[in-house]
Amino acid sequence: MTATARDPRLPLGLALAFAATSLPIQAMLISAAVHLPAYFAANIGVELTVVAAAFATVRLIDVPIEPALGIAMDRTRSRWGRYRLWTVLGAPLLMLGLYMLLVADGSVGTSHLIMWLLVMYLGSSILMLSHQAWAATLAKTYDDRARLFGVMMAMGVIGAVGVLLIPIVAERMGRTDAEGVRAMIWALIALTPVAVAVVVWRTPETIAPEAAGQRFRLRDYVELITDRNMARILLADLALSLGPGWMAALYLFYSRDRMEFTAAEANILLAVYVLSGVFGAPALAWLATKISKHRAVMVTAVGYSLLLVTLAFLPKGNLLASLPTLFFTGFMAAGFNVLTRAMTADVADEVRLKQGKERSGLLYALTTLTTKLASGVSIFLTFNVLARVGYDPKLGRGNSPEAIDALLLAFLVGPIVFVMLGAACLIGYRLTAQRAAEVRRELEARDALLLTDPAAALEGLTGQELAAPR
Repeated sequence: MTATARDPRLPLGLALAFAATSLPIQAMLISAAVHLPAYFAANIGVELTVVAAAFATVRLIDVPIEPALGIAMDRTRSRWGRYRLWTVLGAPLLMLGLYMLLVADGSVGTSHLIMWLLVMYLGSSILMLSHQAWAATLAKTYDDRARLFGVMMAMGVIGAVGVLLIPIVAERMGRTDAEGVRAMIWALIALTPVAVAVVVWRTPETIAPEAAGQRFRLRDYVELITDRNMARILLADLALSLGPGWMAALYLFYSRDRMEFTAAEANILLAVYVLSGVFGAPALAWLATKISKHRAVMVTAVGYSLLLVTLAFLPKGNLLASLPTLFFTGFMAAGFNVLTRAMTADVADEVRLKQGKERSGLLYALTTLTTKLASGVSIFLTFNVLARVGYDPKLGRGNSPEAIDALLLAFLVGPIVFVMLGAACLIGYRLTAQRAAEVRRELEARDALLLTDPAAALEGLTGQELAAPR
């Protein structure tokens, strides 16, 4: 019997229900990145330096928290499940952090913002890590993981676009910017428990048996990072995140000063870029089932880079001419996160086969760290590049033609270089569909033995060396 026959594809209804957590997660991330800093500085009256210090401090504190959460999740065993329990715990933390930020006024200081931003980000980190790790155990076959993560990404894009529409609708109704942001926060507070309830109610969770007596060793965690497949995923994920992150950091300057779009036109194009992920994520996940995940990443990276090159030849101020390029660029970019996260699920199986313990939470914590690192580094790199090429954001279109041309070059070259570097990191990647199926067969055989003869399973694990090279 094949692995596919033993592990049939998840029903679409179950996949959609499980993906519900992606709605508040992605909506919160985009609102926190785009709207919250400006809300506190411009609408609440908190000093700009206080806002900057608070957000910078929280991101630094957040870095060591991710691996700790991953380790804690992997060690959890309860009658409520492993990742189900953490999903339930993360929701009230996210809601509490959002509410306390909502009621803050101009008198709050750095410590207040840091405290409640930490609570908000802690809740979102718990939800994100438990969701991704749970997905790795829910979808058990190579192809089905690509499909499930594609559905999760598409659902997340819907949540992100939905939250971006709230201030637009509020403005049309005559509301202020501050009222629009507060409406966003209330929507997130209301959406989070509903989404989590759907996931907890509809989604089963099975904790795989583990070999008793297997201790947690520092060497095991070092092996995760140095594992040949996981190391390639981490490097690829860092580069693939830096590419779009670089593009995002320069997007407003490029659209305003090089393409001569208005702020409204630039936001329309940005919305198209984000919304295209609804179509790109499942389409590229399907492609991965045909040519393998790592090859799909390479194809996507090449397509993304070629599309970026066409931006140099688009007519200035022509919104319609730019729409197709922004749509298909976002279409391709949506595949990066989907495919690397689905690949991480395959590595989690291989690691569990070798170490005898669940490591999904920690593995996803490592990939989350690369994304956070990329988001910070991209801003640092791009702004330094702009300073060196003589572009001054304060001058806008008043910059010299040479500076505007340098802006265009910086906008295109950085993402292309990083994305192609990310694709190159996966050359020689060995965890193919065939190897993943072999790992699943061995895991199922050992899991069955653990239930009937734990001592024999532990003996086999202690002396086990994977047949395929790492």
